[in-house]
Amino acid sequence: MDIGGRLKEMREERGLSQRDLAARAGLTNGAISLIEQNKSSPSVASLKRLLDAIPMTLSEFFSEVEDTPAPKYFFTKDEFVELSPQEIGLGGDALRVSLRQLGDASRHALQVLHETYPPGSDTGPELITHEAEEAGIVVEGIIEVTVGDEIRVLNPGDGYLFDSRIPHRFRNVFDGPCVIVSACTPPSF
Repeated sequence: MDIGGRLKEMREERGLSQRDLAARAGLTNGAISLIEQNKSSPSVASLKRLLDAIPMTLSEFFSEVEDTPAPKYFFTKDEFVELSPQEIGLGGDALRVSLRQLGDASRHALQVLHETYPPGSDTGPELITHEAEEAGIVVEGIIEVTVGDEIRVLNPGDGYLFDSRIPHRFRNVFDGPCVIVSACTPPSF
């Protein structure tokens, strides 16, 4: 996906200059220019700040318009929408967090994600915040979750539930991959 082109398109649709968006998001207009030219890949946290300033959710940013106007109730694993492709630049060059969304969350009050964290990966050094509540259950592996000042290691079968406006972070500092099924309402990530 052309993240830079999509960001520029959304910014221009809302009549914002690079300088306007930079001021709203707390970034430099030079950083916006590099992202829009695909010369720099934003972290998830930086992209989230940019989209909050537009305003737009990550799911809206990455959503593809469904061809049929009829509601869709069932999805194969190949039909999930990837919200964090390699272009976002999570983790090291070989380590990527995968946030696969079930359906088009912009059409619903609930967002469901199938998350995979390879060993050594995380959501980035900056804690994430967004306007929602989120919950999840660890299906496989082990994950370290930070919510506010609390840090907890969760094992298979363990879960979490918190107000997403509290700064949070997910890190896999363990040897194997971690898989989480999570939900967020309203969709905001």
